[in-house]
Parts: sequence; C-alpha cells; structure tokens
Amino acid sequence: MKPKNLLRILLAFLFVFVSTQTYAKTIKWSMQGDSLTLDPHAQNEGPTTQVSRQIYEALVTRGLDMSIGPQLATKWATVDENTWYFYLREDVKFSNGQKMTSEDVVFSILRAKQPTSDFKEYISTISGVKAIDDYTVQIKTSKPNPILLNQLSNIFIMSKQWCNENFAIVPQNWDASQETFSATNAMGTGPFKITLREPNTKTVFKRNSKWWGSMKDNKVTQIELLPIKNAATRVAALLSGEIDLVTDAPVQDLARITSSAGHKVESTPQMRTIFLGMDQAADKLRTGNTGDNPFKKKAVRQALYQAIDIEAIKKKVMRGLSEPAGIITFPGVNGYTKELDKRLPYDVDAAKKLLADAGYPNGFEVELRCPNDRYVNDEAICTAVVGMLGKIGVKVNLFAQTKSKHFKELKDNQGDFYMLGWGVPTLDSHYVFHYLYESGASWNKVNFSDSEVDAAIRVMEGEVDLEKRNAAIAKAWKIVRDDISYLPLHHQVISWASKSDVNVPIRPNNEPLFRFASFN
Repeated sequence: MKPKNLLRILLAFLFVFVSTQTYAKTIKWSMQGDSLTLDPHAQNEGPTTQVSRQIYEALVTRGLDMSIGPQLATKWATVDENTWYFYLREDVKFSNGQKMTSEDVVFSILRAKQPTSDFKEYISTISGVKAIDDYTVQIKTSKPNPILLNQLSNIFIMSKQWCNENFAIVPQNWDASQETFSATNAMGTGPFKITLREPNTKTVFKRNSKWWGSMKDNKVTQIELLPIKNAATRVAALLSGEIDLVTDAPVQDLARITSSAGHKVESTPQMRTIFLGMDQAADKLRTGNTGDNPFKKKAVRQALYQAIDIEAIKKKVMRGLSEPAGIITFPGVNGYTKELDKRLPYDVDAAKKLLADAGYPNGFEVELRCPNDRYVNDEAICTAVVGMLGKIGVKVNLFAQTKSKHFKELKDNQGDFYMLGWGVPTLDSHYVFHYLYESGASWNKVNFSDSEVDAAIRVMEGEVDLEKRNAAIAKAWKIVRDDISYLPLHHQVISWASKSDVNVPIRPNNEPLFRFASFN
C-alpha cells in the first residue's frame, strides 16, 4: 500500500474516532426498577413518569426549580372562572415528523380521562376540551380549579394519528395486565425517542432530531436505562464504570461512592412520604388469626403507630437520610404545617395498653406486603417494622415482592397491611386527599370515608379564595391525622450518584431531565 493511501486511511479512522468521542455522548443510567409501561396515561408511578418525561411533553411543565412554565403551550388565559385557553407552539413535531396540533391535545386529554387511565383523577374537573383552531385549545372545568396548571403538567400529549394507527386510542389497562402497542412503544414530541425497549433489561433513548427545543453539543445524545435490582450490583456497576448515573443510590454505600475519586453523590429531600396502610373495611383480615379486623379500631392503629421507633429506622436503616413524618405530605406542599407533621411519641408500653384495651392483649397475626425495588430501603424498612411490632405481640409476616406485582395486587384489594410511598407532583394537598382519602378513590385502599373530608375536597377543587381553600385543607388534615387512617413513617431523602464528569441536575421529584445534562 502506498504511504499516501495509508495516511488517508489512518486519518479517516482518526476522524471517526474523534467524531465519535466528540458527538456520541451517552449516559448509562440505572435504578432498581424499570418503568412499568411506556403508555404515558396507564400508570401514575414515579419511575414510569421519569421515562415518559424524556419522550413526551405536556402543555406546561416544571423546570429545574420546580416552578410551572410553558412547554407545548406558550401561553394561556382564562376568559371566565371555568374556561381556559391554551395557545400552542406552532413549530412542534412528533419524532416521526408529523406536526402537532390542537387535535392531538384534545385527543390526549380525553384519553387521559378514560376509565383505564391512572391519571383520570388528576383532571377530574375538566368537563370539556375542544380545538378552536390548529393551535388554540379551549378547556372547560366543572368548577373553578386553582391548580389546573399543576395537574396539566403531568398529562402527556400523544399523537392522535399514531394512536389510531396502532390501536392505542385508550390507555393500556395495566391493572388487567393488558398488552398494547403503546405499552411497549412510544412516540412523542420530547427531546428523546426510544429506539430499543427490553423491559427490565435495557431501554435506549436517542436524541430526537425533530424536537422543537435545543441542546448544546456538550449535552447528552443518548441514554441507556439499565435497571439493576440488586443494590450491591448496581453500585459495583457504577464504580467499575459500566454505569454513569444511579438515581437511587443505596444509603449504605454513599460513603464508599463518595470516597471514589472518579465519582460524586448528591442528596436532596424528596417530594415523597413513605407510610403503611391498613384495610379498615374488611370484616376480617385475609391473613389474620382473630376472626375479625383489628384495624377497624383506632386504638389498634394507634398502638401500631406508637410501637414503631422511627428514629431507629432513620439512624440504622436510612443512615440519617430520612425525616420522620406525622402526615403524608412534606414541606413545600400547600397545606403542610410543621405542627401537623409532629409524630405521636414512640412508646411500647402505651402501645401494649392500647392493644389490650382494644381486646387484643396477646396481639394478633397479619401479613405486611412491601415492594422490594421501589423506595429507598423499602424491604429493610418493613423488616425493621416487623421486629418492632413483635415487641407488642403483633406477629407480622413479611411478604416482599417486585413493585409491578405489589402495586397490581394492592389495586386488586389483596392487602390487609401494606407499604406505599406518595409523592405530590402538584405540590398541593388536594392531590393527597383526592387519591388517598376521598371515599372510593383509586388508591384509598384503607377504605377511609368521612363526609366532612369529602366536602373539604370539593372546596379544594373549586374554591379560588385561598383563605377559604386553605381552611378546608387544614380541617381535612386534622380529621385524617386524628383518625390515624394510615401510619406515616418518613419523608424520603434521595441520593444520586454519578461519575464526576457527568452532570444531571437533581430535583426533589426524583425526575432527571436529561436535556439539561452536561459533561465536564
């Protein structure tokens, strides 16, 4: 081979190598569990929304500082207390090149209101939606809704044409294990598109060249989501360089990760409260030995509450990265007060007396259902609770399983006693009441029902006088806190660990926005 030709070949290889290093910037991302589905309206679950938000967009969105701002809508206005107009961007295309118009927005909102949607309660006050023209949408509400923008920030817009062509007109019925095209495929207007989907193994996102927004050349061009359930394996993959970012770094390994010169850890209080629920409607426990249902009695619920040493869980299980909770919401949410968040004292003797007075001097037996791949140290927390309740004579049999089975069986009313975590993406107490306390609500698996609380929820939904609205919230919190309908545990603290040269801004909702990622 002539020297000139050899030089040309070597330069070509060098160009390809340099170009690849310069432009192909991939972040390999891991967490303990995968998205449950790619259908953006089928499951209102944290990791599922994390994945959806890379592909799909909403009319409005929360930025890095968690404030609401424009996304697919550039502006909005109300013409009366029940009528909103949203004015859309005119340069938006789906990742297949199809233009987005008002028809897609109307279709998506109506889709999100369907019975199989897990987001229908988000937008229950929307009574009508229609296209005024190609880029103007009118939304009607059944009553004045002061938090409509907060709610719409989580309603993702899909292509009407794509859904029609792929028989995805209604959301996947996830609770019934339905398989649909939209559950394993995605096509949105967001900064990334999915090019490979292997559930629980690997999902590849590539930059969407049709995206209306912009990212600088030093930003990520590809994401690979590699779920790793085992904490030790996940950390080992990070430290060995196989993984670039872990968004649920195990608390027990944070010091080891921090001590690595090539890695860093960031922690922040999360918008999520971990708690235990108890079915108070069943005539007898499914897994108990009493022939009745002890959870019907407030004294029993209070006994379990006061038998849980939450400070010990914080110190030993959470390594200090949690904040004991007295209610199922956290600082920053409208309606939260520090006074309400105070816990009842840990008191084993008082708990034993409460049980005896309630008719269970020797305790009782029950199964505790927990996920083992959803929350920070979820199974370890449940294990600690089992030991603590044993001290007052309550024999708890722990049943821990993957979140997909845990949530599905819980929705199917299979749990006497269970763990759940609740975030508040709207940053308003209404979200908690609407899902967890309203009579008949989809996640009200403790079967709490109170006419005064239901009435207060109606005020939260339709009162624009903030003083009156906040008074209704305060009243509702006092009622449910005194009832001990749930056993609050703690507000979760999240930790993200990454290579030192990978920068993904941490947010209190635990959602990475990879369009803001950069490399040193």
